[in-house]
Amino acid sequence: MSDIVIDRQAAIDDQHLPSQAQLTQWVGDVLAGHPDDPRRELTIRFVDADESQTLNRDYRGKDKPTNVLSFPFENPPGMTLPLLGDLVICHAVVAREAEEQHKTLAHHYAHMVIHGTLHLLGYDHMDDDEAEAMEQCERVLLAALGIADPYAT
Repeated sequence: MSDIVIDRQAAIDDQHLPSQAQLTQWVGDVLAGHPDDPRRELTIRFVDADESQTLNRDYRGKDKPTNVLSFPFENPPGMTLPLLGDLVICHAVVAREAEEQHKTLAHHYAHMVIHGTLHLLGYDHMDDDEAEAMEQCERVLLAALGIADPYAT
């Protein structure tokens, strides 16, 4: 999807971060399922554990680093901008989880970007029904990329 604009920010120096092309593919796959939503711009920022922990503490009240944080953009009254919001991804947490879950780093990154983008679109997992709907979207999108169900036991 050539109309997608991703501001890729790397606040860490690591050669294993996803490329612009990978991010565009994964976000594009999510947005393809929402053709009536005009929002096509987002920031994806890769951070260290300290920045993730600070943001997670300040915005979610959880004083620990986390894999992905989603910050949906709220249009000011009377304005319509094509901004979805921001994803902040902690490379250290994603890399550790990929290893613990016996996944490739690229597959786990695909899951985190898809998961975060769905949050920006309003999906959530606060109750069982919401969680199942969101997880099913993730399963379908990941399967299309040849990635196994991340929720399989």
